Amino acid sequence: MKDAVSERALILAPQGRDGMVARGMLGEAGLRGDVVEDITQLVAFLHIGAGFAVVTEEAISGSDLYALSKWLDEQPEWSDFPFVLLTQRGGGLERNPEAGRFLDVLGNVTFLERPFHPTTFVSLAQSALRGRRRQYEARARLEELNQLAADLEQRVEDRTAEREAAMAQLHEAQKLETLGQLTGGVAHDFNNLLTPITGALDILQKRYGKSDERSARLLSNALQAADRAKILLQRLLGFARRQSLSTQAVDIAALLTGMRDLVSSSVGPTVEVHLRVDADLPLALVDPNQLELAILNLAVNARDAMPEGGPLTILAEEVAIGPQSSPKLKPGLYIKLSVIDAGCGMDSETIGRAIEPFYSTKEFGRGTGLGLSMVHGLAAQLGGGLLLTSALGEGTRVDLYLRVAGEDASTEERPTLKTVKSVGRRLSVLLIDDEPLVRIATAEMIRDLGHRVEEAEGGAEGLARLEDGLSVDVVITDYMMPGMDGGALARRIAQTQPNVPVLLITGYTGPTDDVLHLPRLAKPFGQAEIAEALSGLFADDEKVVRFPSRKPIK
Repeated sequence: MKDAVSERALILAPQGRDGMVARGMLGEAGLRGDVVEDITQLVAFLHIGAGFAVVTEEAISGSDLYALSKWLDEQPEWSDFPFVLLTQRGGGLERNPEAGRFLDVLGNVTFLERPFHPTTFVSLAQSALRGRRRQYEARARLEELNQLAADLEQRVEDRTAEREAAMAQLHEAQKLETLGQLTGGVAHDFNNLLTPITGALDILQKRYGKSDERSARLLSNALQAADRAKILLQRLLGFARRQSLSTQAVDIAALLTGMRDLVSSSVGPTVEVHLRVDADLPLALVDPNQLELAILNLAVNARDAMPEGGPLTILAEEVAIGPQSSPKLKPGLYIKLSVIDAGCGMDSETIGRAIEPFYSTKEFGRGTGLGLSMVHGLAAQLGGGLLLTSALGEGTRVDLYLRVAGEDASTEERPTLKTVKSVGRRLSVLLIDDEPLVRIATAEMIRDLGHRVEEAEGGAEGLARLEDGLSVDVVITDYMMPGMDGGALARRIAQTQPNVPVLLITGYTGPTDDVLHLPRLAKPFGQAEIAEALSGLFADDEKVVRFPSRKPIK
């Protein structure tokens, strides 16, 4: 009903049956028209909503147009309300000098001289309505941009506060789908912030963890907090990019219980979250981070389907799948994870297209159309399936089928002190990173492993030092750097010193096709991770992983 009001035509034609005739013409074309008696009623209806107005020249000639002019002057920036003015002497200033006054008052006005053909009248009306719809679209985009600007400003302020407050702000930003696609640059910044924190904590724990029980406890808690911050960042980024899967046996009951508060905060206070998990549920073979993202995605979809709120139920149960199953799965045992809402539901046509990439029934700016497509792709990658059941007015149920793991998995906890792998000899390392905090922290972690480190602030400086005769066993470089990035640097090193391996450290989440075959270490990382990466490079000195051969750079 609201859309009908926002697109209706207001007709001001007080003489004879002009108003009724105009409404009839619009009605035959499928357009709604409401007849008003005078300028006062016209302005009152404009406050409620309208798509355009049809006004006769005699209705406004000599009338007090102050109220109408005031309403037009106070229109929001996106609005330029259209009028179709029915005249008797044409709309041009030469034939109708009074038209100049109408132009000044009404602004966005189209003149139609009487008598006219109904087809011409309807065509002008439809054109005016199309213009009004474009204004509504502009309003939606402006509201989205204003919200984006407000949220970005808030996020900048929060980054100067404690790390926990910054992460909480990022979590709130993720709940808005239009802000859920965080840029690789933002991800890079936060990975850079976490890397020196994790590295410093690792070194402090190694040095003082065994001698001071209180310090060991505090450092262990801080490392766990850093790991949780890393996981939270991965959740935020997962909505905007497809990650490679790292499957393992996972306790689904523990996973759902652990993320219940996150789901509740994501869907808001009007949605009641109910969690029901079968007792003695077996472990499932999944990527826990990606599964959490899928559940959050489905929960947000359920929230959007219930604008007035309602129950959201998450179920997990073991099921046996046989031949001719729906969805088509290999026979065996599965865990069926269901997300059920009591929202508006979908018709059969929408259900048939729901998992298509970029297909969305949400209004402009409210969704990407990638949510269900990503969940469906995840289920397929995990060897399971997805079944969507819905009916208009009866809610929606999404069943995610996950394979039961063949063996139990140990509980994922960070050990008090990680075992650090050794290369077996002292290395000479050239470390290149434009971010001083990351470079200093990484250099200290490598030196603490017993290696010699030379530092450079950028790709050009690092390459110049190599060309000046600096001899190193390995180059460790950041990817995203101003001037020469890590990919370009690696290609130059491959041309001049092909026996020197290059390790890429990066928190960048955008496309990296130029360095797909380079060994890499994702930020944030600790001392154990960088030690393992170096050990992997020199596990076999006869087969060091190096940059692949490329065409010479011209």
